[in-house]
Amino acid sequence: MRHCLALDLKDDPALIARYEAHHRAVWPEVLAHLRGHGVRELEIFRLGTRMVMVMDTDDAVFDAARMAAAEAGDPRLQAWEELMWTFQAATPWTPAGAKWTPLQCLFRLTDAD
Repeated sequence: MRHCLALDLKDDPALIARYEAHHRAVWPEVLAHLRGHGVRELEIFRLGTRMVMVMDTDDAVFDAARMAAAEAGDPRLQAWEELMWTFQAATPWTPAGAKWTPLQCLFRLTDAD
């Protein structure tokens, strides 16, 4: 399954540069967590301060609630999330307490025929 999510960055060029640097060297524990929970591919795109994450998952393995629970119980993953939040900001449409927010699919070429 493909998941598309949005999140903003704080509007500070130095913070954005540091955020991008962290994503050129993602911690091995974070990568293992993603792969271990059925994330097959994950890409983050940026335009200004708006980011879009495209995540392809293995439906037989991926369970968002189970993945979040595992993250909440792992101090190293929590440290990564806390570090990332120093650069990130919720979008105007993000529910309180949430970060990455699902986007609604408006068009799919394969469905247009």
